[in-house]
Amino acid sequence: MAEPLQIELQIPPEAAGKRLDKVLAELFPEYSRSCLQNWLKQGFITLDASAGIAKYKVYGGESLRLDVPAGAPAQEEAAEDIALEIVHEDADIIVINKPPGLVVHPAAGNRSGTLQNGLLYRYPELAEVPRAGLVHRLDKDTSGLLVVARHLRAHKSLVDQLQARSMGREYDAIVQGVVISGGEIDQPVGRHSHDRLRMAVREGGREAVTHYRLVERFRAHSHLRVQLETGRTHQIRVHMAHIRKPVVGDPLYGGRLKVPPEATPQLAERLHALRRQALHASRLELLHPATDEPVEWSVELPGDMQLLLEALRDDSRRAGQN
Repeated sequence: MAEPLQIELQIPPEAAGKRLDKVLAELFPEYSRSCLQNWLKQGFITLDASAGIAKYKVYGGESLRLDVPAGAPAQEEAAEDIALEIVHEDADIIVINKPPGLVVHPAAGNRSGTLQNGLLYRYPELAEVPRAGLVHRLDKDTSGLLVVARHLRAHKSLVDQLQARSMGREYDAIVQGVVISGGEIDQPVGRHSHDRLRMAVREGGREAVTHYRLVERFRAHSHLRVQLETGRTHQIRVHMAHIRKPVVGDPLYGGRLKVPPEATPQLAERLHALRRQALHASRLELLHPATDEPVEWSVELPGDMQLLLEALRDDSRRAGQN
């Protein structure tokens, strides 16, 4: 049985004029909108001691209280039998190696068949935890490690670590262009001004810091190891495109597929065969919620990225680079 959740605070003055449901989403980003809406409907969220109404426009200064009893469902998504690769599980957390192509959270157009649906099937108790215990996400076509909290105490611990930037997340990326050495990208990321499906480096965006180092250099590509200091939407993809080294296979930020001149047939084939961005969350490090001891996990590159690297090495050898 999950623990009860009790939070009390005042609506900030700058929220005046906004709908209550929008304010809740801003104040509690660790909980999904559907979770907060569900709690509103059940009367677990009150404003000045009265039941909250989603469309109510706040004035600022009201007393907001979340009083969610133990065992209250945190979401209404359906449980589905979806194959999951479990890297680690104990009483507090679950670590999953997500395959490319699997959406993490249900959303418009993807209400089923997601990682969250699969978690609810395999671990029914996660219905009592916000977002079925998922505290961070990977893009649909990014593969690799994700940690899941099995109860509210673990959830709070992991969210706190993310906010304190103490959770270590390392990615492997294959990018277009030759990178000479490692570096840091410290550029704010926000919603693109014209295309709402994209993010962009822009003034007024949220702080975003990415560190990268060179693993292997090829004729026209580079294999990088990337560390996130912050976790903005599409951060690695946006930052690498910003320095003109977009992730291979990323049509949203990298444009059309580019095959190097005089590439071997094997390399051209592998580049065309890659149906997603060449980005993989390969290492995860955190403090275990139960012990506060550091723990870490790592997973190998998936087959499509390994095959691409082999083709890149062969292409470089044939060109006399290595």
